[in-house]
Amino acid sequence: MLQTVETADATGAAPSAGRILAASFVGTAIEFFDFYIYATAAALVIGPVFFPAGAPGVQQLSAFATFAIAFVARPVGAALFGHFGDRVGRKATLVASLLIMGLSTVLIGCLPSYAAVGWWAPAALCVLRCGQGIGFGGEWGGAALLAVENAPPGRRAWYGIFPQLGAPVGFVLANLGFLALSFGLSSESFQAWGWRLPFLASAALVGVGLYVRLKLTETPAFRAALSQARPERVPFATMLTQHGRAVLVGTFAMVAVYAVFYLSTVFALGYGTGTLGYPRPTFLLFECIAVCFMALGIVVSGAAADRFGRRPVLLSGMGGVFLLGFLMGPMLGTAAGTGSWPPVLGFLCLSLMAMGWVFGPMGAVLPELFPTRVRYTGASVTYNLAGILGASGAPYIAQELVAVGGIGFVGVYLAAAAILSFLAVLAMPETSGR
Repeated sequence: MLQTVETADATGAAPSAGRILAASFVGTAIEFFDFYIYATAAALVIGPVFFPAGAPGVQQLSAFATFAIAFVARPVGAALFGHFGDRVGRKATLVASLLIMGLSTVLIGCLPSYAAVGWWAPAALCVLRCGQGIGFGGEWGGAALLAVENAPPGRRAWYGIFPQLGAPVGFVLANLGFLALSFGLSSESFQAWGWRLPFLASAALVGVGLYVRLKLTETPAFRAALSQARPERVPFATMLTQHGRAVLVGTFAMVAVYAVFYLSTVFALGYGTGTLGYPRPTFLLFECIAVCFMALGIVVSGAAADRFGRRPVLLSGMGGVFLLGFLMGPMLGTAAGTGSWPPVLGFLCLSLMAMGWVFGPMGAVLPELFPTRVRYTGASVTYNLAGILGASGAPYIAQELVAVGGIGFVGVYLAAAAILSFLAVLAMPETSGR
C-alpha cells in the first residue's frame, strides 16, 4: 500500500508539492527529449550518415534497427537502477540515470560518420544507444514513484500524470528543434552537421534537470518502508518470485501504448516524408500539433482515473486504439498534394490523443501493482519490457508490412496490439483503492 508521511529537507522544511512534481516532470521531459531526438534523427538522417548505401530502404531499416537497440537495453537499466532505487533510495538513482542518459546523447552528437571511419561509426552508435537505453530504463520508474509516493489520498493518478507529461513536452522540444533546423539549413548542411545540434544541446538541459533533482529529499513511502525493515537484498529476485503476475499484466497492458505512439511518430514521419512525399518541415509541424492532443489526453485521463478507477479508463482507451488501426489505411494513405493533408493530420491527432488517454493513468497504475520494497524495480522493469514488445521493433515491422501489403497492414498490426493490451487490462486488478 502506498503511504504518505511528512519528510523534511536539509533546511527543516517539507518539500513542496510543486517542487516534487516539477522534479518528476522536468527530468522525464529531458529524458524523452533525448530519446525523441534520436527517434527523429533515425527517421531522417541516421541511415545515410552511419550506414553504407545499398538496396532501397536498407539504410532506413538499419537506422530503425539502431533505434530498437535502446529498447533492448532499457530493461537492463531498469533492473540496475531499480536495485539501487529500492535499496539506496529514489533520489540518488534518479540523478545517476539522468547523467548516463545525457552523456550518451551528447556523445552521439560528436560521432564521426561512416564516410569518415567506416564501420567504427555504427559500432560506436550502437554502444551509445545502449547507454541511452540503460539511463532511460532507470528514469521513468523513479520519476513516477517520486510523484505517486508523495501524492495525497485519492490523487495518485493526478500526481502520476506529471512524469507522463514529460513525454509530449520532450517530443515537442525535439520536433521544434528539428523543425527550426529544417527552415534554417539546407538539406546538405542538415545532413553534414545540423542534425548534431539537438544532441549537443542536451547538455544544457541535463544541467537544469540535475539542479532540480539535487534539491529533493527521499520519498515518504521509501523512508517509511526503511523504518519498518531492511530493504530487499535482491529486489529483482523478489519481484520475479512474488510479483511475476503483476509484471506480466503490466507489461502487456503497455504494449498498445508504445505501439500507437511510435507508429504515429517515428514510423509516420519516415512514411510521410518518404512514401507520401510531404516536406519534412510540414510533417514535423503536423506532429507538433498532434502531440498537443496527447497532452490533453494525459490530463483528462489522469483526472478520470482518480474519479472512475484505472481499469475503465484504460479499457476505453484500448478500444479507441483498436478502432484507429482500421482508420490508419484510409487516413494515413493520402499522398502530398493540394488539400490532401487534413486526413493525415486528423489521424495523427486522434492517435496521439488515444495514446495520451492510455498513457496518463500508467504513471499511477504500474507503481500501484507493486509494494514499496520492490516498486522501483517492478514499475521500471514492467514499463521497459513493454517497450521491447510494443516499441522496439514497431517502426521496423511497420516498414516491412508496408512493403508487403501497404499501410493497411500496419493498421492491422496496431489493432492486434490493442487487443493484447485490452485483455491484459481485463486481467489486471483495480489499483485505485490500494
